[in-house]
Amino acid sequence: MASGDQDKKEYKMVVLGGGGVGKSALTIRFVNDDFLEDYDPTIEDSYRKAVNIDGNEVMLDILDTAGQEDFAALRDAWIREAEGFLLVYSITKRATFDEVVTLQSRIHRIKEESENIFMVLVGNKCDLEDQRQVSLDEGKKLANQWKCPFYETSAKLKINNIDCFYDVVRQIRRAHDSRKPNPSSGSSSAGCCCCTLL
Repeated sequence: MASGDQDKKEYKMVVLGGGGVGKSALTIRFVNDDFLEDYDPTIEDSYRKAVNIDGNEVMLDILDTAGQEDFAALRDAWIREAEGFLLVYSITKRATFDEVVTLQSRIHRIKEESENIFMVLVGNKCDLEDQRQVSLDEGKKLANQWKCPFYETSAKLKINNIDCFYDVVRQIRRAHDSRKPNPSSGSSSAGCCCCTLL
């Protein structure tokens, strides 16, 4: 690690979601600007990336996690350690949308608090509009219930692949700055992009 990196504020986030939703593709696109064509199930991959968010140099510590239920015990440990969460589903698989609902409940149960849990809901693979099973409105409605930001993303086409990570940091920073929950954090940033692309 370069000496300058030690001075940066560090944010620890975890990318959660079902198997095959594109968690690794999204993470690697963000960290290395590469795209994974082939699906290779992840157990646990950790990445560090120095970025400038709104004029502040920060270090992101991102854990890309397994989607398989076999790793549920590991997932609980990841949740305990994280400050922020990217909850990812695929717009092409209805079951993965249901899965993020379960994961959100699990996060609240493990963290044992209902406030100050910083998350962004992500509907990935929005380039596959012709295979869509989860509507944009359903994603927006769920994010409104959770009072969190929502993005539809495409790791392949680089759509909202940076903003979704940055928004987790912005939530944490706002809460730290104000020392209290920010009830409006979910209303200002909702993104879609590709509903009309194809």
